[in-house]
Amino acid sequence: MRIPCPYCGNRDSSEFSYRSDAAPVRPAADAPVAAFHDYVYLRDNPAGPISEHWYHAAGCRAWLVVTRDTRTHEISAAAIAQEFVR
Repeated sequence: MRIPCPYCGNRDSSEFSYRSDAAPVRPAADAPVAAFHDYVYLRDNPAGPISEHWYHAAGCRAWLVVTRDTRTHEISAAAIAQEFVR
């Protein structure tokens, strides 16, 4: 799988570390414990496009949000995490 790094260009996925689904939003500090439980442990497992956090560990060390289809592994977009807009 090739991941298009905005700084380094198309790179092999072995240069990156997968970190997590980029969709969940952290609950507010005063949220009930159940909200934190759901945030940490309950995740969707969709078949189709999903936004994910990837870290370019063997390259520019940037955090990316990569949009990948879980059925085909086709990557349709990649952006620097700080610039990603939901």
